[in-house]
Amino acid sequence: MATLNGMKIAILVAEGFEQVELTEPKKALDDAGAHTRIVSPAKGEVQGWKHFDKADKFKVDVPLEQAAVADFDALLLPGGVANPDQLRVLPKAVQFVREFFNAGKPVAAICHGPWTLIEAGAVKGRTITAWPSLKTDLNNAGGKYVDQEVVVDNGLVTSRKPADIPAFNRKMLEEFEAGRHPQQATSQSRQQPGRPASHSTH
Repeated sequence: MATLNGMKIAILVAEGFEQVELTEPKKALDDAGAHTRIVSPAKGEVQGWKHFDKADKFKVDVPLEQAAVADFDALLLPGGVANPDQLRVLPKAVQFVREFFNAGKPVAAICHGPWTLIEAGAVKGRTITAWPSLKTDLNNAGGKYVDQEVVVDNGLVTSRKPADIPAFNRKMLEEFEAGRHPQQATSQSRQQPGRPASHSTH
């Protein structure tokens, strides 16, 4: 069982996230001793969905405009179609995601969550999975899409759908516990010669 005592985890969502892809991973993180914080561009509360129907509302712990990657150890990106489709057009959200990779901090994304990774330049050269409709987008962004329940690539954990959550949670906890990954960087930062590597702090 992974121990994440004291780790601070950002959960980035906009309106329309798939609720179970937030609640179940969040519970796994909380149970492992982490401190989870919902970060969102939504004001006050953010609306979850269950497939095509509205579900529950969740309190926003940190407004996106005030969120700083330095305050967190890892990032969780739930899916749902509307959620990442909104995040990927918000420069602040894209930059927030990109900075986790540049800092070597682990990231877990499920279902449609990897859409935002494309905008952040974090897909190129990576083996990755997601909801099947993202296959062409991910391959066009330089990633290698595979149809597996969970894939780990240098600190990035991805899964396809809610049925994959048990496997997703196991790998997410392992990678988050491992801490910083020296190779966890966007394609842009990989191309910067002389960039110092980050080393594990956990």
